[in-house]
Amino acid sequence: MAKPVRIAFLGGLGEIGRNCMAIDQDGRLLIIDCGLMFPDADMHGIDLVLPDFTWLIENADRIEACVATHGHEDHVGGLQYLLRQCSFPIYGSDVTLGLARHRIEEAGLLNKTEFIEVRDNERRKIGPFDVEFIPVTHSVPSAHAIAVHTPQGVILHSGDFKLDLTPVDDRRTDLARLGALASGEGIRLLMLDSTNAQERGHAPSERSVGAVLRQLFNEHKHQRIITASFASHIHRVQQIAEAAIEAGRVVAPLGRSMVNNVRLARRLGIIKLAESHFISADDIDDYQPEEICIISTGSQGEPLSALSLLASGDSKYVKVSECDTVILSSHAIPGNEANVNRVIDGLLRAGAQVVHSGIADVHATGHAQAEDLKMYLSITEPEWFVPIHGEYRHMVANTQLAQIMGVPQSHVVLCEDGDVIEITDDGVERVSRIPANMLYVDGIVGDVSHGVLRDRRVLAEEGVVVVIVTVDVGAGKVLLGPEIITRGWVYAPEAEDLLDEARATVATAVERALKSGTRSVDVLEREVRRATGKFVSDRTKRRPMIVPVVMEI
Repeated sequence: MAKPVRIAFLGGLGEIGRNCMAIDQDGRLLIIDCGLMFPDADMHGIDLVLPDFTWLIENADRIEACVATHGHEDHVGGLQYLLRQCSFPIYGSDVTLGLARHRIEEAGLLNKTEFIEVRDNERRKIGPFDVEFIPVTHSVPSAHAIAVHTPQGVILHSGDFKLDLTPVDDRRTDLARLGALASGEGIRLLMLDSTNAQERGHAPSERSVGAVLRQLFNEHKHQRIITASFASHIHRVQQIAEAAIEAGRVVAPLGRSMVNNVRLARRLGIIKLAESHFISADDIDDYQPEEICIISTGSQGEPLSALSLLASGDSKYVKVSECDTVILSSHAIPGNEANVNRVIDGLLRAGAQVVHSGIADVHATGHAQAEDLKMYLSITEPEWFVPIHGEYRHMVANTQLAQIMGVPQSHVVLCEDGDVIEITDDGVERVSRIPANMLYVDGIVGDVSHGVLRDRRVLAEEGVVVVIVTVDVGAGKVLLGPEIITRGWVYAPEAEDLLDEARATVATAVERALKSGTRSVDVLEREVRRATGKFVSDRTKRRPMIVPVVMEI
């Protein structure tokens, strides 16, 4: 009877981002990915969201290593935060480790880890884990699927991938190796990317974007061209740069991550273009508009990103005008649509022409669509199936695809963050739960609880009313106030009559409480909150945060 193997899901199941799981074998843990998620619009003041690391920190002495499938922030962006509490090596491709290293180095945590580079199709022994790195095509170079050869058979993590037959670097998803695993040892459990499970058909090739870009450069040959893309989408950046150079332009990377990633890609030989074709953002004004192409960060409309500063007129390098054509070579991540639209509006107000994926095919997804996923399932023929990486609706769609392709419904396990599954000789089942709350980062990690976030939502949606009363508890008298200070409830200069009425209502309530013998400040504050809340609700049908302050003399 083979030893059981467990898998704990810490993030990425039910949301886009926070991808993190751990395989538990022979008393050791192998982490696969450790990513972050960007906040929703209602997470006021939050910089980013992390997996709940409680369980990993409690088991820090059991962590063997982290294996990174690829270098996107939603898969490696959380490493610098976990490394503050734990120490372990990180395995990945040269590009993956190069992208992960930036944030870890900025955090001063290089001494807490070791970067161990792996090659395509390499099989590594990492403690008790037998790990194979299978090449896949994605929107960042040198991504991998991870096959872990365990006592319970092969566990295959697809990573983020697409089936692109004509990728920019000719590095295709290794379907032959996947088929060999399926026909040889067999794949006991497949964990499959769900992001585009609801999208019909096949994902278009990345190379198709290059043809559209060259056409746009030809159509706008007399204007300066500003492009925006994910800084990690190195093949997109490469295609933009090649189109620009073919059109006789020089290329100016704009934004810190874009500058860093272009430098990394050139050092690794991914972007094979001469140094003379690239200029610094400081030198942009030395060229005529038709002689230059700017490749900017900020395709998701992130505040303070290079493109957002261009749209608001606050960039110190470029002032957008009628001489500019802006190409957004990306697609808005769900939840970022409002930010992207705001940037587009700002660019249009400045006089620029804006081309985005709704106008031209300037973006190709990095994730397999429904027909690609069905092909993957037909090649791998897994015994058991768990959908990963996606919102709940995406994962449900992926389970339906698995059943279409012959995986019995009884062998499909639809998990969520916090679930722990166990693989035994008898099959796969959920056995326990671990903490899997969202960990909010606002300046520092973990200082924002769900309660704080709830209060911020109330403040943002309803406002705040602060009521200050000074009382002589011994004499049972109100000495000063009530004074009412409000933000976001009513505009004080235009609501003096309403505020006067509120003051009178609160004063009556406090005096009544004092006359009845109340001498406790806590009880008086409850009376102030009750009276104020009832008045505000009755008169305005709103529910702002009420902050009572009773000062005792």
